[in-house]
Amino acid sequence: MNPNGKSRKERVWILAACSLVYLALAAPSLAAGIPYGNNPAAGHYVDVRGIRMYVEEYGSGPAVLMLHGNGGSMSAFGGNAPYFSQKYHVILVDSRAQGKTVDPGPDLTFEMMADDFAALLDRLGVKSAYVIGFSDGGIDALELAMRHPNKVIALAATGANLWEAADAYADGLWAGTEAQYRRDHAKVWKTEKERNDWKIFMLDYTQPRIALSDLRAIRCPCLIICGDHDMISITHTVQIYQAIPKANLWVVPDSGHATLAEHPDAFNATVDGFFSKPFHARK
Repeated sequence: MNPNGKSRKERVWILAACSLVYLALAAPSLAAGIPYGNNPAAGHYVDVRGIRMYVEEYGSGPAVLMLHGNGGSMSAFGGNAPYFSQKYHVILVDSRAQGKTVDPGPDLTFEMMADDFAALLDRLGVKSAYVIGFSDGGIDALELAMRHPNKVIALAATGANLWEAADAYADGLWAGTEAQYRRDHAKVWKTEKERNDWKIFMLDYTQPRIALSDLRAIRCPCLIICGDHDMISITHTVQIYQAIPKANLWVVPDSGHATLAEHPDAFNATVDGFFSKPFHARK
């Protein structure tokens, strides 16, 4: 039991019941005095594939695109953007239907978001970028590398999964998600926010649908990451690592899902080092 009196299984279910909104709060939204996600000095909107996507840009050098998790926003990278902006052109983005990026459409898919990010790089005049993806953002990063391989120099994906089933998650998580679907799927949502929240929930209930064989199409170097007590199972993370031709694996000790927030110094240095020397052949 934890200090709050909840078992690990109960804690996992609480995360699912909140539709993973906690991911937006997993890292500090304010670092070095900069309100990431709410900074008029760096923020602007870009017209991308029929939506106005909210973007903030920092620093100069090679581009690094940072992609947040389900129901979150760019503020998840508050503990990482200051480090990377010292030597990279950091591109923070609120994904479609999340943060300040509004999408009134009825559907949301990872393929749709990957195409958004490719189009965004084009609109910003960025030929290719390093990519850091957290949780759903890690799935987005993998999809981007599969669908637009020329856009990704190398990627680091932490807490990503390939399919929606119990074996991809920690014990108890998927059962809780299914229970939430059974409880709420017939509800009539009265407000735009309720409809949007349900759309974001359904994204992770019905997707992704990536086969391990699909990952063989990824040609860029990849650092596949999870915490040693992540909500994504270590076994599933290892499957992802093994399926990608040029991949390295990092299981972060003493870490839950939000590796980049729980261990920001180690995360920043390790990912930066990987981008500098991005692949060590497997023995």
